[in-house]
Amino acid sequence: MAIDQSRYDEFVERVERLTYLQGASGVLSWDQQVTMPSGGTPARSRQVSTLSTMGHELLTSEEMAADLDALEDETLVAPQQAVVREVRRKHERATRVPADLVERTSRATSEALGVWEQAKAEDDFDAFAPKLDELVQLKRDYAEHIDPDADPYAVLFADYEPYLDLDTAERVLTRLREELVPLVDRIRESDVELAVDAFSGQFDAEKQEAASRDALDTLGYDWDRGRLDVSSHPFTSGNQFDARVTTRFDESDPLGALTATIHEFGHAQYLLGLPDDHYGTPLGADRDLTVHESQSRLWENHVGRTEAWWDLFLPTFTEQFPDVEATPREAYEAANQVYEDNLIRVEADELTYHMHIVIRFEIERDLIAGDLDVSEVPQVWNDKYEQYLGIRPETDAEGCLQDIHWSHANFGYFPTYSLGSVLAAQLDDAVRRDLDLDTQVRAGQFDPLREWLYENVHQHGARYTTPELVREATGEDYTADYFLDYVTEKYERLYDL
Repeated sequence: MAIDQSRYDEFVERVERLTYLQGASGVLSWDQQVTMPSGGTPARSRQVSTLSTMGHELLTSEEMAADLDALEDETLVAPQQAVVREVRRKHERATRVPADLVERTSRATSEALGVWEQAKAEDDFDAFAPKLDELVQLKRDYAEHIDPDADPYAVLFADYEPYLDLDTAERVLTRLREELVPLVDRIRESDVELAVDAFSGQFDAEKQEAASRDALDTLGYDWDRGRLDVSSHPFTSGNQFDARVTTRFDESDPLGALTATIHEFGHAQYLLGLPDDHYGTPLGADRDLTVHESQSRLWENHVGRTEAWWDLFLPTFTEQFPDVEATPREAYEAANQVYEDNLIRVEADELTYHMHIVIRFEIERDLIAGDLDVSEVPQVWNDKYEQYLGIRPETDAEGCLQDIHWSHANFGYFPTYSLGSVLAAQLDDAVRRDLDLDTQVRAGQFDPLREWLYENVHQHGARYTTPELVREATGEDYTADYFLDYVTEKYERLYDL
């Protein structure tokens, strides 16, 4: 039957209102992490929980259900079908979750953020444990409502990556663990000494911020639609009109802030590349976290950790820090060293990074399954770090309290970091078939890469499922082959293996 355009238009208006409401909640969340005074949590938790409840009510309304049912029999063109598919999926999940559970979870996460920040600052896991226990139980309840017969962790994972199943994630993580650990062992046995001291010393935080802004200028960040701020945990927030990034500074580690800033730039660049005229619908929204993370890791690792980048950017960096006498090659080596004793995920190298993800994944699965009590997390965390990385945290602040995700109840999020890194390498291979990327990076020419990503990834929004988008962009199915080939070749060359 012919499409009822007025019915579809009314449906889109409802979807847009929901998006705007969720966007307002996102701004409040950004504010809480960046500029809100510390005493503002009681009010903010109520504000955010109210918006979450309103969004839930709009998504699960009878009007939305009627629209979806009516449009099911319409003859829709492919982009319209994608909009209905994406909204239906969220609607069906949301209708199974009671509104009071949504409100309680939103309030609990808003309150947990401040508790986590203080617990981390004071190295006091016991202070955060009750909140973590509450959030674990809330997310178990959530998963039970959505699908009582499914693995609850698989239900949660699908919130962040709905089209690559948990079995795929487990296969990828298992393969990374099995192939990267021996590579790291070979590196640690190597006699090659990289220029790891190229950035030793103390680096003023204000000058680091200036260097981060210089990096964003060099990459072409649109300051009319973005900003850079400081937060306890780097993140990106926004949409194609307003994509904000944050970073953090350690005065003994200028590379940490720089790579984090470039990473967040990749997230922001994805948002800014989404089509303006589809803002408010899935056609103007990102394609979930595997793809999102692929964009940040592509810019961070396949641009920002290359020798070509340091040929370009080192002179700019040394304008802020003239005492740094490294060559571009030495800067490249310092940026790609494999650490023997790094405990912090966001400061990890390309290889050991994924063991950080595996550890969090295994702990989360056991927490949600009820096989691990919250009180046991610090001990299990430390044991796994010793098992997988050969190091043991001395404090919970550098151990199980280091990441913000659990305060947001984002259980199931962590695997997408590794899934995204894998996709970044696959996309990088496709990019380099079409572009002389290293030559362009050395010349500071980033428009060709931006245009390639726009044409092959960004402009599609959420029109395609993740596997479809990967095939559309690369011509192949999603695979870890390119990532493993890339890191093996790169690090064998660096360490003369």
